[in-house]
Amino acid sequence: MPATILPDLLQPGLALVFCGTAAGRRSAAEGAYYAHPGNLFWRALHAVELTPRLFAPAEFPLLPALGIGLTDLAKHHAGNDDELPRDAFDVAALRRRIERHAPGVLAFTSKAAARAALGRPAGYGLQAERFGATRLFVLPSPSGQARGHWDLAPWQALAALVRLPAQERA
Repeated sequence: MPATILPDLLQPGLALVFCGTAAGRRSAAEGAYYAHPGNLFWRALHAVELTPRLFAPAEFPLLPALGIGLTDLAKHHAGNDDELPRDAFDVAALRRRIERHAPGVLAFTSKAAARAALGRPAGYGLQAERFGATRLFVLPSPSGQARGHWDLAPWQALAALVRLPAQERA
């Protein structure tokens, strides 16, 4: 099996973990999540006040101090979704990682990631299912390739949910 493209940023006690489909080619080359300059991920985190300032992609290891983690469905492949092998997404491994670390919320950074993980199409926002105790949330993709579907409102709703005390999030 090929090496992991980007390391998981997971630990117990996180309020929020973001999950994409796979590292893009630029992210894989730079060894940093959401590294393409056209990707809105880091700007969205700052715009909805999940980070106190605009972080550069290479600063992703600082996120756990803010209660935020990162992972992907495809840990051993990089590229656009349509370039990935059919078996690239390891949903069972994602579930195990999330159930082991039990973040408050797992946010999929695209409908494609949510569909792969949930086995069904999903609208934006909080979902009925959970992975263990972890609530699931679907966001519009921050990728520049998905700009036509961009909407900051679901990101704002996620930030509001994460800011709730843990007992109110449950």
